[in-house]
Amino acid sequence: MALRSSFWRYTAFQVPGWIIATAGGWFIHYWFNVSLWLAMGVLVFWVIKDYALYPFLRSAYQIDHRLQIERMIGHTGNAIETLSPTGYIRVRGELWLARTESNGRTVEAKEPVVITGIDGSTLVVTPTTTSAPRGGT
Repeated sequence: MALRSSFWRYTAFQVPGWIIATAGGWFIHYWFNVSLWLAMGVLVFWVIKDYALYPFLRSAYQIDHRLQIERMIGHTGNAIETLSPTGYIRVRGELWLARTESNGRTVEAKEPVVITGIDGSTLVVTPTTTSAPRGGT
């Protein structure tokens, strides 16, 4: 059975924890003479805790079939050097080779950019803000 649903993937990853909780409940029942109902409560609490956390963790268990580089589209970064039309940008702490879209606009260093596409292993970017023309004084 393929675990395509994030719910079922999450559930499958919780099973080892449930086994440990069951062993822990048995241990406190056997060694400390705690009632069986209280020992079983450990497992019940553990399962409830896992499913209460599921809404917060669901996205981590969703399958994304896109290539890793394709997942960069939509992220923002900063130009490390002037892009005219190519140069390096920093996205999520990593340096990437990038080029501006074909409109011929130069992106200055430290200017924020958004990734709009992929060309091989090069990111295609556009500036996120339109900078005002710089005038000399």
